[in-house]
Amino acid sequence: MKTKKERVKFITLGCFKNTVDSEKLIKQLEANDIQVDTSDAKKAFDTLIINTCGFIGDAKKQSIDTILKGVEAKRRGRFKKLLVIGCLSQRYKEDLEKEIPEVDAFYGTEQYKEVLTFLNHSYRDDLIGDRVLTTPKHYAYLKISEGCNKTCSYCVIPIIRGKHKSRSIESLVDEAKSLANQGVKELILIAQDLTYYGYDLYFQYKLPELLRELCKIEGIEWLRLHYVYPANLTDELLELISTEPKICKYLDIPFQHISDKMLTLMRRGHKKADIYAMIQRLRERVPELALRTTFVAGHPGEKDEDFEEVVQFIQDVKFERLGVFTYSNEEDSYAYENYKDDVPPRIKKQRADLLMEKQQDISLKLNEEKIGKIFKVLIDRVEGDSFVGRSQYDSPEVDNEVWIENPNPNIKVGTFYNVMINSATEFDVTGEII
Repeated sequence: MKTKKERVKFITLGCFKNTVDSEKLIKQLEANDIQVDTSDAKKAFDTLIINTCGFIGDAKKQSIDTILKGVEAKRRGRFKKLLVIGCLSQRYKEDLEKEIPEVDAFYGTEQYKEVLTFLNHSYRDDLIGDRVLTTPKHYAYLKISEGCNKTCSYCVIPIIRGKHKSRSIESLVDEAKSLANQGVKELILIAQDLTYYGYDLYFQYKLPELLRELCKIEGIEWLRLHYVYPANLTDELLELISTEPKICKYLDIPFQHISDKMLTLMRRGHKKADIYAMIQRLRERVPELALRTTFVAGHPGEKDEDFEEVVQFIQDVKFERLGVFTYSNEEDSYAYENYKDDVPPRIKKQRADLLMEKQQDISLKLNEEKIGKIFKVLIDRVEGDSFVGRSQYDSPEVDNEVWIENPNPNIKVGTFYNVMINSATEFDVTGEII
């Protein structure tokens, strides 16, 4: 008789770095002949693993709520074991063990060996770097480093993930080649600070060299850069972005604020004039560049006049993509220890909503300028009778999408097409393949 396979349900919360961590652990589980399900389907399983986020209040609440739902499902007999991994349990392991004893075990980030041991299986050293993709098969995230050396007032990433640790160029190229062999066409480079890459290993900033090596890989057509700290944007890097066709004309630079007072309180290490000069330099060196940024609304000490500077900044720069977080008063952060959380939640939300309203108007105007133009589009999925994709100026899940009118049924997901834009809304455009 056939032995029934052990089955694991896997839930991943939080950022794309967590996605990569989950994919690596799933590979280890499957290598031990464990059947892993990451879908929303209600299938039977033996063990639930939840990869949590512990970055800000909303993310922590989502993680706790998910754990408690898992506890209740386990109590009803839906499965036998419940494991919690990731940032939340890295940060609050002892508290969580006391408060939620129904969880069988808590593990921090990248504790793959311990998870395998708990499940009575072996960790495979020969699989380091191998992954089972949970994204659509044509794109993948490539985590080039872990942790961060910055000391931003509101951030606890260095506490959770530790100091910046780069992976070697060789290991990243090997992983990227493996992903390309699986059909990946777009690599999205992620780290807490991409531009710091390599300094801890090579005593030089090595992002340009890494990009050149990745561009050589057959099958990879797009390289996208996420989370670039506003420092170390060298002329060499900008020249490479400008001239290398495989590198998307896209940068995610979280500016967080523009008021000199707030930048100082946030410990960002630069001033308003530096940021305006940087953006002018970026626009001049890479004219096609799409800039994505994020802001924190309601950081301690933020007055109306500081917030108005952010509003003006958005209107001056006209960012192609923008996100806003309300300040979360995180234990152990510099702000938590040294400032009073003096902006009421209602004001934080009002400020965040206003910034997104301003961005909505900007985004609509920028999208309307695309009407009549042709863009190379990567098709991500089918939705109803439509195909939905992205241009090089759009990252998955967070940015605009391109909806295809009157699609040819022969269109294939994961394939590039030239699309003429015919209409636009605030955050999407519609076009037809030509």
